[in-house]
Amino acid sequence: MTKNIAHKQHPISSGFTASSTAEDVLAGIDLSGRNVLITGGHAGLGLETTRTLSRAGASVTVGSRNPERAAAALAGIERVEIGRLDLLDPASIDAFATRFVDSGRPLHILINNAGMPPRELVRDARGYEAQFATNHLGHFQLTLALLPSLRTAHGARVVNVTSGAQRFSDILWDDPNFQITEYSPRLAYAQSKTANVLFAVELDRRWAADGIRGYAAHPGVVIGTGLNSAAGEEAHRAEGLIDESGRPVIDPEHGKKTPQQGASTIVFAATSPLLTEIGGVYLKDNDISPLDDEPRPMSAIEPPSEVMSHSIDPRSAQRFWELSEQLLSAPMRFS
Repeated sequence: MTKNIAHKQHPISSGFTASSTAEDVLAGIDLSGRNVLITGGHAGLGLETTRTLSRAGASVTVGSRNPERAAAALAGIERVEIGRLDLLDPASIDAFATRFVDSGRPLHILINNAGMPPRELVRDARGYEAQFATNHLGHFQLTLALLPSLRTAHGARVVNVTSGAQRFSDILWDDPNFQITEYSPRLAYAQSKTANVLFAVELDRRWAADGIRGYAAHPGVVIGTGLNSAAGEEAHRAEGLIDESGRPVIDPEHGKKTPQQGASTIVFAATSPLLTEIGGVYLKDNDISPLDDEPRPMSAIEPPSEVMSHSIDPRSAQRFWELSEQLLSAPMRFS
């Protein structure tokens, strides 16, 4: 991998900041008549994103493994429908996508948001490591299946919700499912977040001619969401994310945000007219992230989150798309 790759990671001075909220980003934007599909759109950042897009006039389809729980969380939000979607179950993904495609509706915005936090080693029915399978491979399968609806929109965006954790691992090219490598939940999570970025880069290269653009959006660290709550108070306190009373530290300029601030970069990727002619980029703080290849460790003051070259390298992105296709077509099985 080289640090001298040609790239598009140049901030565009969007006018928004790390403190901007999703409502700020959507001010003056009318999404009436637009169809949005978001995975995990009933909890955490997904719920905030669904709520904000609906207020702007969008019709939102939420994919959830537990539709009943999703319905309770989304009660009172207009123009929302819910479908069962289990990203660890290929049959569930196909059924969910088929229902949407068969409805004949164009899909203007697809937000691949649902995720699994770092945890002990779990494998899906195909033998794949569950974070990789949920955070990337299930969304990859879903996006490919929804391509007819994305094309019908004649101008669509695919937003992969990623993380600054992409800094801490390239793809484990010879062993992405930890068949040989000693399992580390944090390493697995970092790999899956790099996967989200590479997927957006190659999607944009392949599909931009069809009017479909790809983005990877880092929302910042938002305590209280499903993913970040999994680490526990002790870890959060050590990382400077909660204070001694257990309350979240809100410091958006150093990456620590409210749900409304965290959802803003997702919404920015999905709707901003400033990105009309730009795709295949990693976004943070409502702008395109600069490239930063300095190997900085985690910090309790400011978790590093700028994009690294291994996450946007176009050769790696193409190679990873091909690997993902292979994994979908020929599942491994582990004893």
